[in-house]
Amino acid sequence: MDDVPVWLLDVDGVINVKRPAWGEAPFHDRAYALGAEWKLRWAPGLLARIRRLHREGLAEVRWCSTWCAWPGELERVFKVRFDRAFGEVPDYSVAKLAAALAVMEGGRRLVWTDDVEVPLTGLLFESMTLDDRALLIRPDDRRGLTPADLDAIEAFCRRS
Repeated sequence: MDDVPVWLLDVDGVINVKRPAWGEAPFHDRAYALGAEWKLRWAPGLLARIRRLHREGLAEVRWCSTWCAWPGELERVFKVRFDRAFGEVPDYSVAKLAAALAVMEGGRRLVWTDDVEVPLTGLLFESMTLDDRALLIRPDDRRGLTPADLDAIEAFCRRS
């Protein structure tokens, strides 16, 4: 399993989006956190592809989201269970980057999908993507991951 990339998967702006770019009617549900109800909207085809990549052993998917503090809600709403990159933490930005760096320092290849935290340029981006060690995707937070993103993720995972 050590040769399988770890996929750090954010939720809001990546799966949970206003207008999923999948050409199908989105699913809707409500999740509960911080004493409030949150509306979630996602493309069923997106979650089906994520589940398949994980189930087939092409990627080890881990939640890497503010929702990590409420994994039961993710499991209930999305009907999938993945490990968490962390639990409840005071600073999710720091925790997400630390999780990504820990994967790479552990010698694993990385897929990181996050609409805010993924670096797009600079030294961090260059060091992470050197020698095809990481695939970093920052989707449009209104559309989330697209079928083309999943094609790129699957191709990256198959190269390991």
